[in-house]
Amino acid sequence: MEQKAVIVGATGLVGGHLVKLLLSDRSYAKVTVIVRRRLSISHPRLEQRQIDFNELGDIPADLIRGADIYCTLGTTRKKAGSKEKFQLVDYEYPMEIGRLSKRHGARKMLIVTAIGASVDSIFFYSKVKGRVEQDLKALQLPSLHIVQPSIIVGQRQEDHLVERVAAKVMDKLSFLFNGRWSKYKPVTAVHIAQAMVVEALTCDTSLHVVESNEITSLAKKLQKIKG
Repeated sequence: MEQKAVIVGATGLVGGHLVKLLLSDRSYAKVTVIVRRRLSISHPRLEQRQIDFNELGDIPADLIRGADIYCTLGTTRKKAGSKEKFQLVDYEYPMEIGRLSKRHGARKMLIVTAIGASVDSIFFYSKVKGRVEQDLKALQLPSLHIVQPSIIVGQRQEDHLVERVAAKVMDKLSFLFNGRWSKYKPVTAVHIAQAMVVEALTCDTSLHVVESNEITSLAKKLQKIKG
């Protein structure tokens, strides 16, 4: 059976790199993106499904069945406008994707959360990320892969001033992130995308968590796999 991939969050920073990566080689016979607005690219192996994300349940079963599902959805509380809307994007939508993956027989689900994700966190952002991890695990998907990056470095369409400044500062001070602090070192969006592809193509465990300090080394394996 030919492999197929579905990307939810293709217009985001990591999702955009994923689209390019998956279309640049033949690992997948078909790449489907679930988007609110269409991407300005075309490719013979690319299918675009433009939907209202509140209607995710309407995604056809045959699109999910046997596919590797990449979920890179994520926002900020400021951009979302409220806690409720943030939870909608970072918890409700990913959980619906998880339920669809379980119901329709996806091969794997891969999701980006964040370092420090914990239901016991005192920070709202980390608590929501922890909840989605916990509840996705409870679904007992055939194969769930959770990637937990630290600050993500990359060119964003949105002007996330605080995040950009923090990323620049931490990038210049990255030499300080050694030993037990290495997991807090910034990671690039392209490395996250590459690590997700390596996970999908090589790791068949039922549950695997990729910590931030493992992302770059995992990403470097992609060329070896392709070679």
